[in-house]
Amino acid sequence: MENLKKFIPEGFISSSQALHKALLSLGLIVLFVLIHRVVIFLISRSEAEPISKYRARKFSAYLLTFTAVVFIFLIWSTSTAQFVTVVGLASAGLAVAMKDMIVDLMGWLFIMIRRPFSLGDRIEVQGVKGDVVDLRSFQFSLLEVGNWVGADQSTGRIVHVPNRYVFIHHIVNYNNGFGFIWNEIPVLITFESNWRKAKRILEEIAQQVSLHFTEEAKEALRRKMAKFMIFYRHLSPKVYTSVEDSGVLLTIRYLCKPKKRRGTEEQIWEMVLEAFEREPDIDLAYPTYRIYQPEKKDEG
Repeated sequence: MENLKKFIPEGFISSSQALHKALLSLGLIVLFVLIHRVVIFLISRSEAEPISKYRARKFSAYLLTFTAVVFIFLIWSTSTAQFVTVVGLASAGLAVAMKDMIVDLMGWLFIMIRRPFSLGDRIEVQGVKGDVVDLRSFQFSLLEVGNWVGADQSTGRIVHVPNRYVFIHHIVNYNNGFGFIWNEIPVLITFESNWRKAKRILEEIAQQVSLHFTEEAKEALRRKMAKFMIFYRHLSPKVYTSVEDSGVLLTIRYLCKPKKRRGTEEQIWEMVLEAFEREPDIDLAYPTYRIYQPEKKDEG
């Protein structure tokens, strides 16, 4: 056997070993992919809650990927010099050809560690608003809200955003503050209306609708003040008075959950319409024009 090795070039032996390890690594990857598909099938057949199934799928994917990387490293680590050479050459090529994907992967690590947003949060990035429904190694997905649909309701579309956007664009998180947002509803009444009475009615309605939100917000704000410098002197709803061309503008400002904005607006408007209907001295205003035409004098 030793005499036979003398007639075989040394490079040919090392090349054969590298090919064998490469094939073994490929077979290992295929095996783990099949295992992952079986795990996903079993999870989908279970009776667990959808959020639990999602987390189980993600955990299994991360665990199997980590295990596969460890096994592949063990396969190549028997020849450290060869492993380092292959990794070095591969890294140099990948760094150029897959620059964006590498940044996306770094973005995923940043999202997992720093938590600028989490699954289920409502965020806005690059003018796109939506609820985070998926977090992956190279992109995160949003269930779009707004756009042609009013009051931040869902459009039904899924928007996929590269993870590198967390480094180059600002991320607006509706939930990461203290879990509530300020919403405003403008109510325009005529100049002839009893605006003081209308203001009292709007204050009572806003108080009724947002009372439980205000109490929850106080507790949430107390907890978040340890992390963010968020300070509000008053959390109770308020009605502001201003004057527009067509009448007196009363603006209701109140707290609500990000995903409850449209529902609370509807509730408030229905209560306002019913209340104003009972008041003969309060009328909603709309744009009007008044034309003054001087009387013609009789000639003669």
